[in-house]
Amino acid sequence: MRSYAIGIDLGGTSVKYALVASDGGVLFSGKLPTLADEGAEAVLGQILAGAKSCLEFAAENGLQPVGIGVGSPGVVSADERMVLGGAENIPGWERIPISDRLEQATGLPVRVNNDANLMALGETLYGAAKGATDVVFLTVGTGIGGGVLIDGRLYGGYRNRGTEFGHMTVKCDGEPCACGSVGCLEHYASTAALVRRFQARCAEEKRACTRCDGEMIVALYHAGDALAREVMEEHWDYLSTGIISIIHIFSPQTVVIGGGISEAGEFYLDELRKRVFARAMAVCSEETRIVGATLGNRAGCLGAAGLAFRPTEKKS
Repeated sequence: MRSYAIGIDLGGTSVKYALVASDGGVLFSGKLPTLADEGAEAVLGQILAGAKSCLEFAAENGLQPVGIGVGSPGVVSADERMVLGGAENIPGWERIPISDRLEQATGLPVRVNNDANLMALGETLYGAAKGATDVVFLTVGTGIGGGVLIDGRLYGGYRNRGTEFGHMTVKCDGEPCACGSVGCLEHYASTAALVRRFQARCAEEKRACTRCDGEMIVALYHAGDALAREVMEEHWDYLSTGIISIIHIFSPQTVVIGGGISEAGEFYLDELRKRVFARAMAVCSEETRIVGATLGNRAGCLGAAGLAFRPTEKKS
């Protein structure tokens, strides 16, 4: 029997929301500005406004949602009710009792998890990893985030504090990272790192670089530009190093790569696969496939709704 849930995906600039059927169909969706610069109460207000829009649509169409799932940046409590902190792009987003506030306002059960975790869940339930039980999701953008499913269940480490893949060390004597460590995968393999490296090489070569983003670098790479090729090769080397470590630890069925640069084309994934499978231990990697995400910016809302559909899992 088809059921319905509300999925909310909180980002630094926008709050996306959707009314989702249990088969993954999106019946209604929209987005609002996050209002991060106005403080936590303003952000909570936008989340609630998105949920209420979904409830109004559901009521008009005779539908009754079973619950609400929310994906938020940062570390979420093990009971999936509160954001503890770690969301650098939303100032003051610490110890936020999202579940309590939304349950009081809507009367529906509410569960919260990290946004990258719920993208992983969305791709597993409805997207590129559908049918798999052991999945790692990596999103490559301004930073690098990730999520893990083990035996079909989200895994976040003890009390949901782990799976910070962007902050694994790939260069032990590397440059400082914003997290306080050095040599992190995010600092060397994110799209922001790719752009920063290209700009630095242009400066070294005394070459003008007035507009620079990942899309432009990929276009220059295809055009045969030597500097673009150099920094893309470095990007693949670092990112594949991180993926190899992940495969050696988890041996997943599927590694899903999301984020804007992953949409550059199959050539991008082919280069990653070539490097990963050339160096990874065959006994760990022979059952693993590396694929691009298919849900795009719907992954967060679909995963959040998927969380609302699933039975609560007992966690430490």
